[in-house]
Amino acid sequence: MPNPVAPPLSATTSPPTILVFDSGVGGLTVFRAVAAARPDARYIYLADDTRFPYGDMAEAELVARIVGVIGEAVAEHAPDLVVIACNTASTLALAELRGRFSVPFVGTVPAIKPACAQSKSKRIAVLGTQATVSREYTRALIREFAAGCDVALVGSPRLAAFAEAELAGEPVPDAAIRAEIAGCFVDAGARRTDTVVLACTHYPLLTGRFKANAPWPVEWLDPAPAIARRVADLLSTRRPASPTPPPRIVFTSGRAPSPALAAALAGYGF
Repeated sequence: MPNPVAPPLSATTSPPTILVFDSGVGGLTVFRAVAAARPDARYIYLADDTRFPYGDMAEAELVARIVGVIGEAVAEHAPDLVVIACNTASTLALAELRGRFSVPFVGTVPAIKPACAQSKSKRIAVLGTQATVSREYTRALIREFAAGCDVALVGSPRLAAFAEAELAGEPVPDAAIRAEIAGCFVDAGARRTDTVVLACTHYPLLTGRFKANAPWPVEWLDPAPAIARRVADLLSTRRPASPTPPPRIVFTSGRAPSPALAAALAGYGF
């Protein structure tokens, strides 16, 4: 679920530049949806993989890191809009980023409100990193939007790394996937979990694996479509000057992509 704040950008015929930021490759799931909504845009994807996973860092250190890395990218590439395609970075640093920079930011937070609205059993799970599910921000969303709904918070220490491995052509065994998602499935009081919020942008890379290893069918709620709609709304006055989309560029802070990862990135148009 995005954090809408900024007004639409002013009208112009030049294609917009969109910076998509994540700690690794998880933000590609958000990029995919945003690029489908605005295929004309120039895309800069920034993976701060030197410090992946973000959940291992102290909060003050992490905020300083995010603000510094994004500040350099904003200065160098002058984006028209920045998508923070990371739940951890969004819940911690969005306010600081919006206070420091004039460019609009669209963030990512756990989609608890729509999950509870669509759940028929009123039993949902929030599957995220341990850092995301333990933060007060997430618990505040539950208090505000989950009235009448039972919510299981499930923190995984391994799924983000599993997703990185999957995209690089190194899938993990089914048993490892089952162990990480087992806590999402609650069958009590004649009500089963029917919706799982994917509260890490890495996790949609594993949706097929989740479905294959789930004990019963559930709805896996991906925040990317809502983020894409918000981006499209903010850029609604920006029309492309040419039908040919500009090149898409990836920057990493710590590594050059392996051949398998490079091939996967090429599949996203980078």
